[in-house]
Amino acid sequence: MPSDRMPTSRVGRTARIGRLAAGQAVRQAATHAANVARSREGAQVALEKRHVEAAEQIVTALGSMKGAAMKLGQVMSFLDVGLVPEEYREEFQAKLAKLRDAAPKVAFKDMRKVIEEELDDPLEEVFASFQEEPIAAASIGQVYRARLHDGREVAVKVQYPGVAAAVRADMANLGLIMRLIKRLAPGIDAKGVAEEIRLRIDEELDYELEAQNQRSLARIFRGHPFIVVPDVVTRLSRERVIVMEFVEGTGFEALKERPQAELDRLGEIVFRFFMGCLYRHHQFSGDPHPGNFLLQDDGRVAFLDFGLFKRMAPEEVETELACQRAVTEGDAVKLHELLGAAGFLPHPEKVDPDAVMSYVSDSIWWYTVDEEVTLTPEIATHIVIESSDMRSSHFREMRHQDIRPEHLFGRRMEMLTLAVLSQLRASGNWHRIAREWMYGDGPETELGREEAEFYGAGAAAR
Repeated sequence: MPSDRMPTSRVGRTARIGRLAAGQAVRQAATHAANVARSREGAQVALEKRHVEAAEQIVTALGSMKGAAMKLGQVMSFLDVGLVPEEYREEFQAKLAKLRDAAPKVAFKDMRKVIEEELDDPLEEVFASFQEEPIAAASIGQVYRARLHDGREVAVKVQYPGVAAAVRADMANLGLIMRLIKRLAPGIDAKGVAEEIRLRIDEELDYELEAQNQRSLARIFRGHPFIVVPDVVTRLSRERVIVMEFVEGTGFEALKERPQAELDRLGEIVFRFFMGCLYRHHQFSGDPHPGNFLLQDDGRVAFLDFGLFKRMAPEEVETELACQRAVTEGDAVKLHELLGAAGFLPHPEKVDPDAVMSYVSDSIWWYTVDEEVTLTPEIATHIVIESSDMRSSHFREMRHQDIRPEHLFGRRMEMLTLAVLSQLRASGNWHRIAREWMYGDGPETELGREEAEFYGAGAAAR
């Protein structure tokens, strides 16, 4: 069927997306003009309506793209948070969910051809057995279960034929998508952000690079008490095929039915893995959505998918930690100085330090306030709005701030981690956990003590 083919041309989609962006610009201007004559309440209603329209147009544009942009839609579809008003959110989420389930239908004979081309051997010579039905679908590929001739059970991730060309065509359209997003977040550095997204998504097309990322974290967490990163079979991993240790476990939807104490423990593990990877190891997976981890029968959590990956320079990570400490200590002047020096405030003199403190603390209070916090979708939604939306009470200050591209995926990871924790309704003193990397404090939870022992043993071994 034509809808199952992987489109690789930019031409038709460029025109369609360009019309969407232009139409939204006209409507946005009309809304601002009409707002002059409206009451404050009426203006807010009109703005919310334009937000919904812009969001729907983004979904339409993403839906016309079968590669990287569809992946962005898939990530968004897992969130209970959003930048649209509550009364519209269910409908909006349903539309995004269609993107999540819109993976191309590719016959196994075509996927087999990719495997054999990449591995230079017939399937039967490489694998003792191979299940033709995929066990999972990714945005740019499918995952199969197989057994090697030495008896090892493995997962085999295979890229859809032609997806690389489709993704690169999508990336050529990214500037147009950013014009739509800029309607929702006018302060964003669209050019810098687009380039960072292009770099990360382009890397995701290379499964050999993903294998390197996964090997790096597998080494770090080998023997960890509650985190598992499957080993990669290096000799069988290529640009379009990656083979790794097969792991079993319970998925996110089933886990949500578990007792709250188990969900709190799972939430702490998720927080420690994603945030801890950034602040302890200066590298992290940029894709913490619920489909990328499994709870194993022994209580450990296996983390999967390291295509969208980021490494950061130590000084960049230290800047973030210093800002977190300033927020924790209520030092508005220090925070203002740090953000100005790092380039987050292009014109520091235009922004009051107390206003900056209010804005940043509203974004990260959940792990900088020393108290037990139960995270909910409502809390996550409020944080996303306050940190990045036109409806934010800090919108005036946001206009004078910029997200440096180097930090873009870290903030994305943080927001997606928050979204996962909010779906779990996980409780914890997230600040006390974060202090372990923020200040070097000792652990105060049982998981923290287990992890400290693991890192201590590793240091002793080195």
